[in-house]
Amino acid sequence: MRLNRRTFLLSTAAATALSVYAPAMALAQATPEKGGTLRVAIDQAVSVLHPLLSRVNPEYLAAELLYSSLTRLTVGMQAEPDLATEWNANDTLTEWTFKLRDGLKFHDGSDCTSADVVASFEAILDPKFASPGKNNVGPIEKVEAVDPQTVKFTLSTPYADFPAAVAYNNARIIPASVIAGNFESLRSAANGTGPFKLVSYEPDRLVVFERNPDYYDPARPYVDRVELKVFPDLGAQVSSLMAGDIDLVATVEPNDFMRLEGADGVDTLRAASGQFCNVNFGTDIAPFNDARVRRALALTIDREAMVDFMTEGFGIKGNDTPLNKSYPFFKALPQREADIAEARRLLAEAGFPDGFEAELIASDRPAIRTQLAIALREMAKEAGITINVRTMPHATYLDQVWTKGAFYIGFYNMQPTPDGIFKLLFTSDAAWNETRWNNKAFDALIEEARGILDPVKRTEVYTKAQELMHEDVPSLIPSFFDVLGAKRAWMHDYAIHPRASMFRLDFAWLDANSPTRAA
Repeated sequence: MRLNRRTFLLSTAAATALSVYAPAMALAQATPEKGGTLRVAIDQAVSVLHPLLSRVNPEYLAAELLYSSLTRLTVGMQAEPDLATEWNANDTLTEWTFKLRDGLKFHDGSDCTSADVVASFEAILDPKFASPGKNNVGPIEKVEAVDPQTVKFTLSTPYADFPAAVAYNNARIIPASVIAGNFESLRSAANGTGPFKLVSYEPDRLVVFERNPDYYDPARPYVDRVELKVFPDLGAQVSSLMAGDIDLVATVEPNDFMRLEGADGVDTLRAASGQFCNVNFGTDIAPFNDARVRRALALTIDREAMVDFMTEGFGIKGNDTPLNKSYPFFKALPQREADIAEARRLLAEAGFPDGFEAELIASDRPAIRTQLAIALREMAKEAGITINVRTMPHATYLDQVWTKGAFYIGFYNMQPTPDGIFKLLFTSDAAWNETRWNNKAFDALIEEARGILDPVKRTEVYTKAQELMHEDVPSLIPSFFDVLGAKRAWMHDYAIHPRASMFRLDFAWLDANSPTRAA
């Protein structure tokens, strides 16, 4: 039987439904109960509430509570309905049509229609708004409202991943009236269609939300309130969880994870992931504009030791490309290993027979950035490379170094698809083109892969793209690490997401042992 367009879409939807709902039913231990306040510890400020401008996990969490997207990603990394109940494409994958739910309402009581979807995506794509989602929602050429509940996207090139792309963190739907009026007001206020409404906003201390009574699913959310509590001291998060003053720590460091394992009333959470810390080279700035220098640094790394040092064993070796076996279409390349003699030879060939000195900058959040910087500093010494590590506050790093620096540590969540991570960081038009690598052959391969349905052929194209990266080394990716978290046992139906930036707290509930239920 030939696989036609309709068969493909229906089979994809069926696979998605199985991956989403079968595990949920198998894991369910009891009927969800309503009530209580869910208290969540986060490690940095929620600097903006604006969903189109959020950049870090606590901001993504707040935006997810307040706003909805056309689709959302399950923990199995499949697109499932959110504001849209169904979607389909034409035969060339260049036109996608989404059907919205009936009766959608924003928090202020106004209707949410296709006009708001059109306005939201036009804002995301508008360079003057500088949304991080601009290059991650797909090659959108035009968005139009067919009728109040139907939206049609016309793409500039075929794109098989489009339903997953519109689940991107920044692709939230906001009112067209706000976009036309005071777009910036959403930095500290909110008017979404999400499961919760904003109660109070103290970005450096506490953000409070309450159940949205007009949410499209009348059964959810289950908790009455959510409190995001900022804990700059990571140890204090863990202590509060163990004391029962916090229900969930969204992200836990490996040493704290081991401390929590076996603790009374605490469940540790772990998921394999494509999350990584990397070393970004400004490939347009000497000496990192020479690929031989970049390869030399890559050859100083003992990757097994790096995994142990950075992740305490909660991770796997990386190979200087952003894909691993957690992604579809991945094919392993020969593993790069430490070779100091070859590193010295490359440095001499590049004009640095005695090595060189450079400053490596790391943000203080998460702490694993500094750990990577220190490990690289020690490993590079043997090749004659002197690295001076400078750690700075995360806010300063974002303002002064991120996307501008020559040599600094990055930290990235797993993306929904290989295309998502490549278009986020490594193509010439990437949203966060930190390395300024701008390799036209690589760009062409990523573009080609977008229109391929055959998984074997798509894997072949992505393998060629990884080979280019592996050879030219625009970035060092020495290891990937599992996503770790922890919760109290009285919190149910919460699974840590491989992306680490998605949370699905509208499915979580608290049993009668929770102190906020008992109160």
